[in-house]
Amino acid sequence: MSGGLKMSKVIGKLLEIEHGTQSALIYSTKEKSMVSSISEEELFPLASASKLAVGYVVAQSVQTGEFSWDNQVNDVSFNPLEDSEEIYPHLQGRTTLSLRDAVEVMIASHDSAVAEAVVDFFGGWQKVNKMIQKEFTTMAIQEDPQDPLNQSSAEDMFLLLKKTYDGYLELPEVYEPVVNGLVRQQDHVPTIPVHHLNHMTGGLEHVIIDIGILGSFHEEPFLYVVAVKDVPDRRRHKKADEKVVETIQRLYKWVQ
Repeated sequence: MSGGLKMSKVIGKLLEIEHGTQSALIYSTKEKSMVSSISEEELFPLASASKLAVGYVVAQSVQTGEFSWDNQVNDVSFNPLEDSEEIYPHLQGRTTLSLRDAVEVMIASHDSAVAEAVVDFFGGWQKVNKMIQKEFTTMAIQEDPQDPLNQSSAEDMFLLLKKTYDGYLELPEVYEPVVNGLVRQQDHVPTIPVHHLNHMTGGLEHVIIDIGILGSFHEEPFLYVVAVKDVPDRRRHKKADEKVVETIQRLYKWVQ
């Protein structure tokens, strides 16, 4: 089966979602090219996926020397509704973390309370957005991840992921805390080995976002963005979630 036909079958699985708007971008790091995309300019709520953007701008500021990963973030608390206690039980109860640990926990656990402490340390949400919009013009980050203005085009989500991935390859010591957060996320996909899926997810009642690195990290993986919005309430209707999972599973089969 040709690569183009295989990829059409991958995207076709996403298009089986009957109600809603879908977008996908799939990039080969081996070929250094986008192998498939649909509706890349569509805007989507980011939900918790916005925390990857926060981590990215912190890494940028570490790279320029404004901050150090060894700086201390104060007034840290943890959101009990997220899974930081499961992933980082040894950090619970602490009110101070290194900047590197705070960024990793924020991304891996989707922890809004830790994100608030990181942003306060960084200089506030206005500063975060100013830096983000220099590189990702459609992206806007809000304090409340459920705010509808917390959004981005699918294309800018991909650019964020690619710049993070490329940054890690070039300067691993700078981007490692951000990538650690992707690696340690607990949103696993059945049939895909945990170490072959390093991703950031976001979700609302009518939105699903999945931004990830698929395949062996050090052996030319694929980068992808899958996003859907305006689907029936996910608390009662599971089809959209199932189709997103099937899309990523089918892409993984094609990668192998």
